[in-house]
Amino acid sequence: MRNVPPNLHSIRGIMGCCHLLEAGDASVMIDTGMVGEQIFIRRLVRKLGLKPQSIKAIFLTHGHLDHAGNLAWLKQWTGAKVLAHREEQAHVDGKYPYTGVTRWCGRLEAAGRFLFRYRGSMIDESTTDGQEFPFWGGLRVIHLPGHTSGHCGFYSAKQDLLFSGDMMASYFFNVHKPPAILNSVPEHFPASVEKIRRLNPRWIVPSHYDYLDGALHRRRFAKLYGIEWPASK
Repeated sequence: MRNVPPNLHSIRGIMGCCHLLEAGDASVMIDTGMVGEQIFIRRLVRKLGLKPQSIKAIFLTHGHLDHAGNLAWLKQWTGAKVLAHREEQAHVDGKYPYTGVTRWCGRLEAAGRFLFRYRGSMIDESTTDGQEFPFWGGLRVIHLPGHTSGHCGFYSAKQDLLFSGDMMASYFFNVHKPPAILNSVPEHFPASVEKIRRLNPRWIVPSHYDYLDGALHRRRFAKLYGIEWPASK
């Protein structure tokens, strides 16, 4: 782990990572991982000396199964509020009307919900672009549609760090954009990339990666999308 604050903890699952932002009894989770990965969350909470009730909020980047798979369980276990863009409720519920090639995403998600006995959950508070929350020294909602219409990142101005969700997958052997079958509104990707370029975070932490290094993922993001970062903020 490099180029991230020490109170950022990655929980690696089968398909990606969710994150616990440690802040004592005001800790939060970003995403919840795939169904069945509760053991990893419990283990980390115990290791940090926290209690389930120490987690006060669950932020969702979006409602795909590998991000919201443990949402119902985590909400019940912690009592935390679920915060996400309102358009993600349909994904969480498994009722999003996929069209075209993205119907394959719907089929895969339906199979996963059946196999893992997935339970949905209600979003308690809808988030909006630019909304600020006090957790972890301040988290700002950055609406980044493309992967889904309500896909959001979360920016810590204190750490100058962006949790970028599924804007990219960052592995040494394959840095790539999300596959076309998974992107509900791909026409919005260019505007979302430009929003991140203008934000110009010092560190980027995606949801799918090989090694937790905010500076490395920032470099990979720029190369993947062919952008140059502004010279200054």
